[in-house]
Amino acid sequence: MARYRILLLVHEDLVPPESVEGIEPSEVMKWRTEYDVAQGLTALGHRVLILGVKSDLAVIRTAIEDFRPHIAFNLLEEFHGVALYDQHVVSYLDLLRMPYTGCNPRGLTLCHDKALCRKILAYHRVPGPRFTLIPLGRKARVPQRMRYPLFVKSATEDASFGISQASVVPDEAHLLERVEFIHDSVGTDALVEEYIDGRELYVGVLGNQRLQILPILEMTFPNLPPGAPKIATEKVKWDEEYQKRIGLQVEAPRDLDEVLVRRIDTLARRIYRILGLSGYARLDLRLSPEGVPHLIEVNPNPDLAADDLLADAAEMIGYSYERLLKKIISLGLRYRAKWAQ
Repeated sequence: MARYRILLLVHEDLVPPESVEGIEPSEVMKWRTEYDVAQGLTALGHRVLILGVKSDLAVIRTAIEDFRPHIAFNLLEEFHGVALYDQHVVSYLDLLRMPYTGCNPRGLTLCHDKALCRKILAYHRVPGPRFTLIPLGRKARVPQRMRYPLFVKSATEDASFGISQASVVPDEAHLLERVEFIHDSVGTDALVEEYIDGRELYVGVLGNQRLQILPILEMTFPNLPPGAPKIATEKVKWDEEYQKRIGLQVEAPRDLDEVLVRRIDTLARRIYRILGLSGYARLDLRLSPEGVPHLIEVNPNPDLAADDLLADAAEMIGYSYERLLKKIISLGLRYRAKWAQ
């Protein structure tokens, strides 16, 4: 197996230590993905340089000139404190003709702007909830064709940031309150969509031109109070005590018929190609009671922790964590941006 020099790009505040011994689990959670990836790459025999990046592109260029990596392994989710700016870091790598893992700049741009992403997919008749965008500072006005309950979230933030049970609103008063929360506390435009009461499904995709669809996973919340919306809130994603309290489970659903599985497979491939994604991604779907899969969100460069959704799905087809990382590196090395064509 080839051994590479790999430049691991992480946020400056998330540079992991060499060992987690003696560190509180709550502290480890902050940089768990960065630690897992660094350990996995090292276990594969690669030489890894971890570079903390915050608001200075020059450190990347200096590291490339000094370390001369074969590839940059990109774990950045923001730049200069702005989630939308990680796409510009990848554009910079393209300009430097440096291969990198994960999604290309155009795919990141389209998916980070969730309203634009929805408009593109709606044009292609991809099933999804009706929606509207409430720009920052503007009062919420919902088109008459949309029906309550509605779901309110940030139009640009990822990782369920700003999402709670209160994100599902039953009427205009609660809608105004939640939009104001997104505007003031999260600091972004608000995306308002019809809430689809159904099953929470996740589909991982690996590939550039040739795509590999990973097994479907379902998130369930058996201990939620009756009537509570079954959504992946910020606490569901990041609060281990809360996860235990609601009995959070993520596993492969066994009751999906073959026709539906093939339909989801085809849908995942269409979405990935429509948006021009590369590397790897995760699609979040809601399966309505009528059995219709609706796209909720597209996540290029999703979380890569060893126990997160993408790694769990890959393990179901025999991919160890290290093998998954190896696949992602291979896809990054094979991806050709416009400058290389």
